[in-house]
Amino acid sequence: MAKVFIAGKIPDKAAALLKATDLTIDMYTDDKLIGATTLKQHVADSDFLITPLSTPVDRDVLDHAPKLKLIANFGAGTNNIDTAYAKELGIPVTNTPIVSTVSTAESTTGLIISLMHRIAEGDHLMRTTGFNGWAPLFFLGHELQGKTLGIIGLGQIGQAVAKRMHAFDMPILYTQHHRLPVSREVELGAKFVSQAELLEKSDIVTLHLPLNGHTKHLLGAKEFAQMKSSAVLINAARGPIIDEVALTKALKEHVIAGAALDVYEHEPEVSDELKQMQNVLLTPHLGNATVEARDAMATIVAENVIAAVSKQPIKYIVNGL
Repeated sequence: MAKVFIAGKIPDKAAALLKATDLTIDMYTDDKLIGATTLKQHVADSDFLITPLSTPVDRDVLDHAPKLKLIANFGAGTNNIDTAYAKELGIPVTNTPIVSTVSTAESTTGLIISLMHRIAEGDHLMRTTGFNGWAPLFFLGHELQGKTLGIIGLGQIGQAVAKRMHAFDMPILYTQHHRLPVSREVELGAKFVSQAELLEKSDIVTLHLPLNGHTKHLLGAKEFAQMKSSAVLINAARGPIIDEVALTKALKEHVIAGAALDVYEHEPEVSDELKQMQNVLLTPHLGNATVEARDAMATIVAENVIAAVSKQPIKYIVNGL
């Protein structure tokens, strides 16, 4: 009987679908992330692997999985998997795109509003020292209306963010490799510009692009120096897109005014310096952390395994097999 190993707790919806098959189901249920040694032990006799995007599946792991026929990644990104080596071994790698778009766009919108209106700072104040009452100059933030939003990466999530922030009467600039059709730009109220122009003119910069060899440290000291000193940065994409040491320095030296981070360069570790800054909002990778999104992701990974078992077409293959 074929075996599927699930390398972390995922929504019950996946297990319910898989139990309708003849598969043997093995799931890692510890609250801690699975270690490489444990992962290798479980994949040694597995035909299919469902893995959270937080779990590295590198060459060493793949070399310990001689029977593996599919890796279904529970996440839109696949930078945790050596997809090229998996292709060499003839193992398709799939992801869960599209279904987390709404949740991530809503979360990004929340980060922008919270940072600009200092909501998290205000919550902290009320839980600690409190305040002396309303005053005209007390704890001022900034309205979104009229502020320029720069979106680096106007794919599905970036467009969903643009749609929501356009409703706040924000001019929107965007940059990416390929320009969108003019009709879509008009619909979103978005203007295509170079990255340099976007950084120079934006009051808020938000990142919505994948992590790869071209995007690692896309923003560093040089790019922060191009931004307005009053600008803020939002990252709900992938941590290593930002040079976190350079960001910390830029924040300390007031090169930029603030940041809201949902992802981190050395996740799950976060530097103490960032934790101590009042102008930084930190959340624990909550971009698509909704019941709706995670159930939809669970459905995709389970259905792809079921398709592989029955030799039906598999959806969302990312490594060209």
